[in-house]
Amino acid sequence: MTEEKFKYDVIVIGGGHAGCEAALASARLGKKTALLVMNLDSIAMMPCNPNIGGTSKGHLVKEVDALGGEMGRNIDKSFIQSRMLNTTKGPAVHSLRAQADKYKYSSAMREVLENTDNLEICQCEVSEILVENESVYGVKNIYDMEYHAKSVIIAAGTYLNSRCLTGEIITESGPGGLKSSEFLSESLKSLGIKMQRFKTGSPARIDGRTIDREKMTPQYGDERIIPFSFENIEEDINRSQAVCYLTYTNEKTHEIIRGSLDRSPMYSGIIEGAATRYCPSIEDKIIRFADKDRHQLFVEPEGDNTNEMYVSGMSTSMPADVQVRMYQSVEGLESCCIMRFGYAIEYDCIDAMQLTPYLMFKKISGLFSAGQINGSSGYEEAAAQGLVAGINAALFVEGKEPFTLDRSDGYAGVLIDDLVIKGTSEPYRMMTSRAEYRLLLRQDNADLRLTQKGYEIGLISEHRYSKFLQKKEQIEKEIARVKKVIVTPSNNANALLSEFKSTNISTGIFLAELMRRPELSYEKLKSLDSGRPLLGRDVMEQVDIQINYEGYINRQLLEVEQFKKMENKKLPNDLDYSTIQGLRIEAVQKLNALKPGSLGQASRITGISPADLAVLVVRMQSK
Repeated sequence: MTEEKFKYDVIVIGGGHAGCEAALASARLGKKTALLVMNLDSIAMMPCNPNIGGTSKGHLVKEVDALGGEMGRNIDKSFIQSRMLNTTKGPAVHSLRAQADKYKYSSAMREVLENTDNLEICQCEVSEILVENESVYGVKNIYDMEYHAKSVIIAAGTYLNSRCLTGEIITESGPGGLKSSEFLSESLKSLGIKMQRFKTGSPARIDGRTIDREKMTPQYGDERIIPFSFENIEEDINRSQAVCYLTYTNEKTHEIIRGSLDRSPMYSGIIEGAATRYCPSIEDKIIRFADKDRHQLFVEPEGDNTNEMYVSGMSTSMPADVQVRMYQSVEGLESCCIMRFGYAIEYDCIDAMQLTPYLMFKKISGLFSAGQINGSSGYEEAAAQGLVAGINAALFVEGKEPFTLDRSDGYAGVLIDDLVIKGTSEPYRMMTSRAEYRLLLRQDNADLRLTQKGYEIGLISEHRYSKFLQKKEQIEKEIARVKKVIVTPSNNANALLSEFKSTNISTGIFLAELMRRPELSYEKLKSLDSGRPLLGRDVMEQVDIQINYEGYINRQLLEVEQFKKMENKKLPNDLDYSTIQGLRIEAVQKLNALKPGSLGQASRITGISPADLAVLVVRMQSK
């Protein structure tokens, strides 16, 4: 092969959810891109629960789609059950979740990758990052072949020096028994990159033919299927859905676990890595929540053409013989056959505070990092980072300003800001409570928030953008209209209000005011609105939400305005904070280490006090 074969604009290391989005973004932006993967069969693999979305994570998927990413479209092709979570609460925390056919999800994503212009895929293990004069220029694989590029994205997932633990048995492997990456960690360390050791895990998979469905509670998908991708409508993806099942652990299960804790690598001291707080193993649950006599378990199919079922809520690293006993102690699983045993996995990851908000290493120009290697957990968190890194690697090649999302732009902005400013000492999981402006950052309006940005970047087509502008105009016009429509008192009007247990009216009232009553809605009042235009369901949903929550939304918009003022007060990257009198020693150390780009970022660094910020404000005003 000629040397030219190995020259690219962007190289992406790893074909997980971060790597797929990064490679697609870069290639779609016209950059010659190489995707280097440990195993072609592991592309977009789901080594843990084969689902996309869920609480807060559904927001991320919608945002990835709104910016022009692939995850939403891919799960719409491959889901086997779809449910909207938290529907008894307000729209800010509604979260779409879809159970995937894990094999269809992977093959569909691989098909997209293999048919994307400007993108080449190669199975090989990257062993070294090539850097000269603090700038990356490529990578080397274990065959001693060099791939040169102007930018490189590391999306290595949980493969770096990974090992899987099931009781006393330790296997030097990546997730699902795949080969671990043996050399890349050492290369990163040699470049002065600070590494951490994290741990996550996975439950056993059981044979669906050996479970008793009659003893468990069926969990059905929603009748109305809401797509993840804003490009789809319900009719595009409507299909029959699989059934999941709910069951519980019991005191016998807990006794088996407590009696075998000395054999658990988590409690015997074998595991070194920091475990995720918000997705604990079943043995951890038994200890941390000792007052609970049972824990929920969801038994979920892994695909349409397999009998494997995933036991969500029962992640474990217990020995195999203990796993058999504890799973078979659960109602409905008494005769279950384990097809794959659960395991814990330890792996190396970086301290993400070494990255800029656009996910490039501060000390190595052109080198980006995305996904679980940054200390996050979850497919959705990885995809969001991958998309941002892919966009920025392409922009870097062009010498353009980087693309960033702040905390008021989306959950993806919150995620990245938390990782690079606050850091994490355990696998980071996205949660709605992390977003200060969650009333504005709903999943239903992700397109309204981010499609314009995706179009400006170049990932949203003209056709999709035109449809978006039409939808936006329809929403704005209809909101303006319902604020002017007056409902007059009449027998028909009051009969309808009584039907919904709403107070009758004796004088004219604006339709928007009626919509704000909690027992009413845009849809329920349609018979009183003769001038209503024919609108899509998504437009009507936005009209309802924006009218209903207008006061709260306006209040949060004012908060965002104050936030933006702090974000717009830029701090020089070359500022030596030790020269600023009045800063505490801890503040000087952290500010010099992290080099925040703005006063807003500085305010979110752990250990920076209001007094330190006041000193910085005075310094900036004096300049």
